[in-house]
Amino acid sequence: MIFGMSPFTLFHVVLSLIGIAAGFVALGGWLGGHLRSGWTAVFLVTTIATTLTGFLFPFTVFTPAMGFGIISTVVLAVAVFALYRKHLVGRWRLAFLLTALAALYLNTFVLIVQAFQKVGPLHVLAPTGTEPPFAVAQGLLLLGFIAAGYRLTRRATPMAI
Repeated sequence: MIFGMSPFTLFHVVLSLIGIAAGFVALGGWLGGHLRSGWTAVFLVTTIATTLTGFLFPFTVFTPAMGFGIISTVVLAVAVFALYRKHLVGRWRLAFLLTALAALYLNTFVLIVQAFQKVGPLHVLAPTGTEPPFAVAQGLLLLGFIAAGYRLTRRATPMAI
């Protein structure tokens, strides 16, 4: 056990953190009209791996995590298809940008949920996840992603690869 996590859980968390970090670097490029193919690939691969490893945890009933995983799988499939099969031609550019952004949002949403559940000072502020500090954190995250999505839709011009 490292940090109180099994090796598998630690692997899942590290994948998620790499995906989030790479996703924000890639997002910076997308907002500036650049694909940043390397960062985008790292984001997609680690986010897909995070989603798939999430299904390997021992669930006995359907949970919100499983729902997020299913949604993330669909969103990521569209993003990968738009990028690697349709090469961002026409409307596929916007489809990629919005689905990749949605995948990053879902992964970051889960990061905040986990932080409030596992990080002591945050857990004290919102022990059940229904308290105002948790709602404010998730609300600010959502507003930030809505703003990014708006900017991406306004600037969905051809990207430099």
